[in-house]
Amino acid sequence: MAMALAERHGLTIVSADSRQIYRRFDLGTAKPSADERARVVHCGIDIADPEERWSAARWATDAAQWIGEAGIDRTLVVGGTGLYLKALTAPFFVEPQLDPARRQALGVELASLPVPELRLWVQRLDPPRAHLGRAQLLRAAEVALLTGERLSDLHHRNARPAAFRGRWLVVDPGEGLQAQIAARIDGMFKAGWLEEARALSGDVHSSAPAWQACGYSVVRDAALGRVELGVARAAILVETRQYAKRQRTWFRHQLAGADVTRLDPHTANAADVAEAWWNSEEVT
Repeated sequence: MAMALAERHGLTIVSADSRQIYRRFDLGTAKPSADERARVVHCGIDIADPEERWSAARWATDAAQWIGEAGIDRTLVVGGTGLYLKALTAPFFVEPQLDPARRQALGVELASLPVPELRLWVQRLDPPRAHLGRAQLLRAAEVALLTGERLSDLHHRNARPAAFRGRWLVVDPGEGLQAQIAARIDGMFKAGWLEEARALSGDVHSSAPAWQACGYSVVRDAALGRVELGVARAAILVETRQYAKRQRTWFRHQLAGADVTRLDPHTANAADVAEAWWNSEEVT
């Protein structure tokens, strides 16, 4: 939907995907193809090494610059990382600087924890953030352990004004999403996801943030012979469906009352609805 709008109106797409920022992690993050990037200018893709951490505040600062360069009325911000979108359109704060050596050592310890156990940690360390996904749980735990302060408290105390107001087109195929997820996973494997993970495992440390992308750690285990491919596919299917459920919940609650247009991309008039959304008022 975004590509169609961007090509029709000559727009720039800013990716709000916290895993597409990482170089070389391509297939499992469903980055736009080389052809798509040749047809439409994309920002926010391949801007970080796999070992780098990119906070929502840092991304929002970068995104504001990209939007300024392209023009606020010539930009589509596209992607499902809710915290990135919130940092751009709601008050946000610059996160505290953490000692790199201590952070790396802690990261190695936390990386081995499964999500349920990590969630128990965060329920004790920073309860308001215990419902979030793995990447956010890791961040909440490390900030609390290395600074002695809760990330949720820092958000409230050090918030800065939002840079932009958001108008949202929430694209959701409803019940058809489950089948689409399965087909998408199979397409990624067919395109060489297993081989990509095998190559990455040779020189990207297992604690690198890029491995936290949905499904990647499981594919790495399959590539290294630790689990059977069928078992890996089943685990990724469950993980992705759970992630999609959290995304839906986030958008339903965080965008409640905001300027939101919801769209099933499979309806006959989907393109017309998207076009009307884009033309409805000046983008801000």
